[in-house]
Amino acid sequence: MADAQPATGHGIVLFAHGSRDPLWRLPIEAVARRMLELAPQVPVRCAYLELSAPDLETAVGELLAQPLEQITVVPMFLGVGRHAREDLPLLMEALRARHPGVRFRLQGAIGEDARLTDMMARIALS
Repeated sequence: MADAQPATGHGIVLFAHGSRDPLWRLPIEAVARRMLELAPQVPVRCAYLELSAPDLETAVGELLAQPLEQITVVPMFLGVGRHAREDLPLLMEALRARHPGVRFRLQGAIGEDARLTDMMARIALS
C-alpha cells in the first residue's frame, strides 16, 4: 500500500446561490475559468446553495481528491443576506467537523469588496 501524500496547497470554492436556469451559472463558471488562467496551480470549484449542483460539500470533496491543507470559500454574493449571514456559517461548521485536517477560510462576500464596488460603478458610468 502506498503512503498517503502529505497535504499541501490551497483550493478555492466559489460559492453562489444557484438557480433552476442553467444559464445563471455561466458568470460564476467564467470567474472559475479566469482564475485557472491566472493561477493554474490553484484548484478551484464552483458550488451552489440550492437549485444547482454541486453543493458545497460535493465541491469540497472534489478538491480534497488532491492533498490540500486549506480551502477558501468565496461567497459570490453582492450583498450579505440571510444566506451569507446564517446558512453559510452553518455549512462551514459542518465542513470543519467533517474534515478536521483541513483549514477552512471563509472570505467576505465578494460584493463587500471595495474593488468590486469601484469596478461596478465604473462599468455603470461607461
